[in-house]
Amino acid sequence: MSETLTPTTAAPKSDVIARRRFKVPETAALVVFLIAEVIFFSFSSRFFLSWDNVINIVTALSVTGILAAGATILLIGGQFDLSIGSGVAWVGLTFALLNPVIGTAGAVSAAVLSGLIIGILNGFLVTVVGVNALITTLGTMAIFRGLTLSIGEGQSIGVTGFDWALIRPFLNIPLPVIVFVIVASLVALLLRNTVYGRSIYAIGANPSAARLVGLGSKRNIFIAFLISGLCMALAGLTSVSQLGATSGTTGLGLELAAITAVILGGTSLAGGVGSVSGTVLGLLIVAVLGNGMTLMNINSSWQQVATGALLILAVSFDRLRQTVLRSR
Repeated sequence: MSETLTPTTAAPKSDVIARRRFKVPETAALVVFLIAEVIFFSFSSRFFLSWDNVINIVTALSVTGILAAGATILLIGGQFDLSIGSGVAWVGLTFALLNPVIGTAGAVSAAVLSGLIIGILNGFLVTVVGVNALITTLGTMAIFRGLTLSIGEGQSIGVTGFDWALIRPFLNIPLPVIVFVIVASLVALLLRNTVYGRSIYAIGANPSAARLVGLGSKRNIFIAFLISGLCMALAGLTSVSQLGATSGTTGLGLELAAITAVILGGTSLAGGVGSVSGTVLGLLIVAVLGNGMTLMNINSSWQQVATGALLILAVSFDRLRQTVLRSR
């Protein structure tokens, strides 16, 4: 007697289970790390969870956050901009020198134009001349830092009548924080809900394929550098309004802080992956770390060490993630 073979249902059930398996969001680890930071520093200092200190944290990240929003677009597209720190100083110097001569409105316009010029120069060299973005922006970083130090003669230049950044319209929240939230929201909408945003993801993921399907890679990358230049202008004006002055050392280290936050937030160095929400989490992690260490009276030089270590860890995790994805 021959046995009747019946189809097994084990394989289909396992497939269904695999398909329905809960997926942990990529930002979950960042949220856990941020919560751990908050818990640790709240026990380390009784002032940490006060509303005034929370305002200090978000105020401190506002300038870096504006720069990081533009850097997120570039990194998703597979590009870099290391000139953002010196760009902030250049914009501040432009405004400080012209404000007494042509008035606030004219100086603001000139400052915005000076930031856009940096973006145009970077975009032209990368997309038209074909110079690597890392080399290009290293060069422009040195050029505009040198120009700022030379023209400003290494002096701190005071600014009067431009203190909008000190205004706190509600809940004691300063305007720069609101500006950062608006910029981050606009960039998030640009990346998620527009053809341009989808093109940037495609260009970063596979530049050759994007070019073959006619996505206009060079044009889109050029626009990304323009956006970065606009973010430099806004960050520079915010910085000079907060401090009431600018100097040749303004913006030093901002490129490191911004790129650390972007990469820490999950934006891949290889391009094609990233989000503004991840960048915001990265910014909060860096800002909370710096603020907590300050409350613990840890020397600022050790804060730089911690930021550098975070950058190395973020890049290491990114490389590990890329290796895992390639092995699948």
